[in-house]
Amino acid sequence: MISKLIDVAMGRTMADTIIKNGTVFDVFNHKFTKTDVVISNGKIVALGDGYSAKNIIDATDKYIIPAFIDAHAHIESSLLTPVEYAKVVVPKGVTTVIADPHEITNVLGEKGISFMFKSAESVPLDVKYMLPSCVPCTPFEHSGSVIDGDLTKELLSKYDFLGLAEMMNFVGVINNDTDVIKKLSTGVFIDGHAPLLTGKELCAYVCGGIKTDHECSNVDEALEKISMGMSILVREGTGAKNIEGLVKAINPYNLNRFAFCTDDIHISDIAKDGTILNCIRKSVKLGLSLEDALTMATINPAKIYNLKDKGAIAPNYVADIIVCDKSLDNLYLVLKDGLIVAKDGEPTFTGKNIDISEVSNTVHIKEVTPQDFNLEFIEGMPVIEAVKGSLITKKAYPTTKDGLSLCAVVERHKATGNVGKAFIKNIDIQNGAIAQTIGHDSHNITVLGDNPTDMALAVNSLGSNGGICIVHNGKVISYMELEVAGLMSNKSYSEVLAMDNDIVEKAKIVSKHGSSTILMLLSFLSLVVIPELKLNDSGLFDVSNWKYI
Repeated sequence: MISKLIDVAMGRTMADTIIKNGTVFDVFNHKFTKTDVVISNGKIVALGDGYSAKNIIDATDKYIIPAFIDAHAHIESSLLTPVEYAKVVVPKGVTTVIADPHEITNVLGEKGISFMFKSAESVPLDVKYMLPSCVPCTPFEHSGSVIDGDLTKELLSKYDFLGLAEMMNFVGVINNDTDVIKKLSTGVFIDGHAPLLTGKELCAYVCGGIKTDHECSNVDEALEKISMGMSILVREGTGAKNIEGLVKAINPYNLNRFAFCTDDIHISDIAKDGTILNCIRKSVKLGLSLEDALTMATINPAKIYNLKDKGAIAPNYVADIIVCDKSLDNLYLVLKDGLIVAKDGEPTFTGKNIDISEVSNTVHIKEVTPQDFNLEFIEGMPVIEAVKGSLITKKAYPTTKDGLSLCAVVERHKATGNVGKAFIKNIDIQNGAIAQTIGHDSHNITVLGDNPTDMALAVNSLGSNGGICIVHNGKVISYMELEVAGLMSNKSYSEVLAMDNDIVEKAKIVSKHGSSTILMLLSFLSLVVIPELKLNDSGLFDVSNWKYI
């Protein structure tokens, strides 16, 4: 193989493909250069003219850039299986994803992991899975599966994981929890998750061997973590949008410490704006140079995750390439391993769906009644205050019930009957309810509403497969079945997009916040590792003080 590449580079052997007459982005010199790109055996072998090839791609007046790398994503949050997810993100320029399957793993354990690997096998998207490190995310959670330190070591040896996924249990790290330390001692690359952690606690967290963080929300936080040697994954998803808050932290000295990621993003947002493509466009609008943005989308994540042959247009790099206009408004071609896999925004591949029998019918609850959602308001009681564009919530102590909605989390793995209840501010639900089996990270049922009757109907209507249900004035007005672990649909991306659009439109009937944003926010109300106040099936949890209220 090496000899053949050398022969092609020397011009002794014909190449497979040449992309001619285009302007190439040179990530190493941070500039654009007019040159030809020579490809053979899935690799870039040369830059320059004087070569011959079996196939010629004319890129006159076009730009040639490395394909994008999403540095941290939960594919499950797109509502698509990996094979269908690929059909949406690849035409938008992404050919590599660092994926954490901890959503399905919290529901199904190794069965979920196996499904995710198998589902990604037949598509031209490099899905580099990280082994979930927190299943469940804290000892307070009731998930469908548990992965301890011993099983972590076993699974790392059994599957081709790139490393250990986001270590959310920062309390376990800084307090030397025995099982957490066992996971940190596996010797693999470890992603982080440490919102607002600072000072001694941050130093201790980094001493656990944790290399990245995607939870930064402001400049000072990002700069402190970089000074501690961490890399910052700048997130722009559906519910959490951090580019605007972080772009001013990026400078020529620390640029190599930044990469883009999406974390959690819905199909509707992917179809409209792309994933990393959206990150690039938004950051440029906010003042980042195109060269810097492309660097964060390509070579930086490749270096952070030690993907030595990705992220650049240069000899001996994988031929993952985008042919586009400079504005990135039109991605004419996407090549994966030197082959065209998307053209004019459409995939040129099909992929293969796999059997879902072992990952369906995962919702097990006792039928709920309106009485399960009764909650008396008491003046000055703690309530959750939602923050627009953020997964972080605040504590509020209102004097009246005005402007508050009901929120509940129902355990759905073992039919325990657990129901945690609270009030929430800034989510204006009127004459209805929204329930779903997506509730990070244990994925119990989360429901919002303004009356117990509609809330009970929404929860009971989810069935054994789960999904998203919207009720208005005592009637189900939209239901989206998510037959894969209650998290993903097994249907095509176009069908899922249509169903998601209907859910979003119907959500507007019961909430003025009716968009994919409210659904993503609903997904994170139960995640007890993100400050400040969250709700799980056991009750209201004070993240800052690490205890139930």
